[in-house]
Amino acid sequence: MAQADRSWDVETDLLVVGAGAAGMTAALVGALEGLNVILCEKSDMVGGTTATSAGTVWIPGNLQGQRAGTPDTVEAARTYLAAMLGEQATDQRVDMFLKMGPVVLDYLEQKTSVRFAAPPVHPDYKHLPGAAIGGRALGAVPFDGRKLGDDFARIRPPRREFMVLGGMMVGKADIPALLAPFRSWANFRHVAGLLTRHALDRINHKRGTRLIMGNALVARLFDSVRRAGVTVRFETGLRELICDGDEIVGAVLSSPAGELRIRARRGVVLASGGIGWSRELRERLFPEPARRFSLAPTSNTGDGILAAERINAAITRDLDSPALWMPSSVMAQADGHVSVFPHIMLDRAKPGLLAVNRSGRRFVNEADSYHDFVAAMLRSNAPSSIPAFLICDRTFIRDFGIGLVHPGTRNLNEFVQANYLVEAETIAQLAQKIGVDAGQLAATVERYNRYADSGVDEDFGRGSSPLNRFNGDPLTGPNPCLRRIGPGPYYSVAVWPSDLASSAGLRTDSSARVLSRDGKILSGLYAVGTDASSIFRGTYPGPGTMIGLAIVFGWCAAMDAAGGSCATPE
Repeated sequence: MAQADRSWDVETDLLVVGAGAAGMTAALVGALEGLNVILCEKSDMVGGTTATSAGTVWIPGNLQGQRAGTPDTVEAARTYLAAMLGEQATDQRVDMFLKMGPVVLDYLEQKTSVRFAAPPVHPDYKHLPGAAIGGRALGAVPFDGRKLGDDFARIRPPRREFMVLGGMMVGKADIPALLAPFRSWANFRHVAGLLTRHALDRINHKRGTRLIMGNALVARLFDSVRRAGVTVRFETGLRELICDGDEIVGAVLSSPAGELRIRARRGVVLASGGIGWSRELRERLFPEPARRFSLAPTSNTGDGILAAERINAAITRDLDSPALWMPSSVMAQADGHVSVFPHIMLDRAKPGLLAVNRSGRRFVNEADSYHDFVAAMLRSNAPSSIPAFLICDRTFIRDFGIGLVHPGTRNLNEFVQANYLVEAETIAQLAQKIGVDAGQLAATVERYNRYADSGVDEDFGRGSSPLNRFNGDPLTGPNPCLRRIGPGPYYSVAVWPSDLASSAGLRTDSSARVLSRDGKILSGLYAVGTDASSIFRGTYPGPGTMIGLAIVFGWCAAMDAAGGSCATPE
């Protein structure tokens, strides 16, 4: 902890540390509310984890859903969260989030280029009272990266495993046309448009400028941040917070020019990306089997949480889970890059695949959310469930792909030789190769096939929830998530726990102000995004819950710093 006993290099009203969705929202709103704002980003690009995400925000009761004909209510969301969180649903931060969420969306739509739209179907992750099938989760409206000029290079690209043709973004809606471009005129026209646009983009850019999902959201926020006059300093990371008595008045940061001391008259907002790759925090807060892989940018190293902890800030630990999890497969590429591929929804829910642990038994409804899948891995006789194995036949790969293997891939040698895909002619041989009990695996496949014939998964209820069916195959019946595993050859892909975002973080109040270990407000210090502990306490209500929280509480922090009340906005 540094004391304010030396001169300042720079002074501002609001200092924001981290340029992900949370930090850019706080910086943007602060500037719109009349504050002088400096936004410091440790890396040379904006976006953080949001840039590589689907860019969905989960905000109940929004106007966008009403416009799309899929209305949702805050009351229904309260019912849903009460069923999920129990007595913890009375947390004042939950109330603030539900009340202010629609207000924040309207504020951003009216004053910035940030836009969201409601897809007709995007189900919540739990089949509980009050759950929504559509209208509650919103997607960022696509953005033309060319509007950013040279600053387009500042947008963190998606994971390369989710781009094709050297940098073209592909969304879920693009996949059917790309897989069958000559099936219809509409497909051909869509694919031709994508390819033409991408070819033109590559003349002047390293990747495609048609931005969708998380990249679109990040670009819209950055575009608005630039227009609002926020000063953005890249390659400038937090070292420590500066206190004057009991008040946080600034920070020491490292920059290309050396140490930088910035005074912040109205406060410091921590939005540095949560636990990320911090070895210290991962060892302290994560279960041992889940410490190896993270989907966070490597520049996210827990800076905000650790700096705040050094000045007596409290970390919330009593959560259902310290992170939100994703099952990921891993493959070393020929160029040395290690692909960590998140199995979001393109394969696990499809019919003809099952997941087993090292005993050869199923342990989860494979079509449930990625977080619930890994939570079951961690519960299922760990470490015998680490890794777990996705099992399928050759027809499944033809129809749906698996992990890094795209649907329709004919030559699988690259993946087999890299030990990413394990291939065998019989189930017994596959079991031997992946080290599971052959008799038990054969019995598991036989049992699964019986369920596929009846359409009812008697063990885990696969295909019984709206989420399951949404991500299944509508052409398969009677259950869109079940079909027989047929003749060989058979394949397996190992999946490991990886964290998508941390849930454990700094304890905050309903205005995003950081609290000390004795429950007092640390004046002048805010934490938003994954630097703050999640109000959902390690549960995962639906798609975009973390980004929704990041944006709403980024807004709350800025409004509070500007002297307004985020509970009673103008």
